[in-house]
Amino acid sequence: QVQLVESGGGLVQAGGSLRLSCAASGGTFSSYAMSWFRQGPGKEREFVAGISRHGGRTVYADSVKGRFTISRDNAKNTVYLQMNSLKPDDTAVYFCAAKFSIGPSTNNYNYWGRGTQVTVSS
Repeated sequence: QVQLVESGGGLVQAGGSLRLSCAASGGTFSSYAMSWFRQGPGKEREFVAGISRHGGRTVYADSVKGRFTISRDNAKNTVYLQMNSLKPDDTAVYFCAAKFSIGPSTNNYNYWGRGTQVTVSS
């Protein structure tokens, strides 16, 4: 059983930056592809970014390409999401998710964190 705990959310002005972290425990972190999802107010949960289990491949939603960067440190059992040039539309609860897989995908994740709130003011 893998436990995931997100941190780093908060309130930021439009154009600002935040770095989210997701710490994993209870499994072999390097066996899992990791991703970030988000759910905005009144919206369905959506895929944001994913990274393969050794970090060699990343994928992004079109809405965040060029602004967000996903990375991981397998020695620290942690995945990160660096968010730059934030917009009010990025306001959401951000979740990290783990999948027993080589590469990331946009669905079928086995484990989820509880989320961290990101609010971007205009």
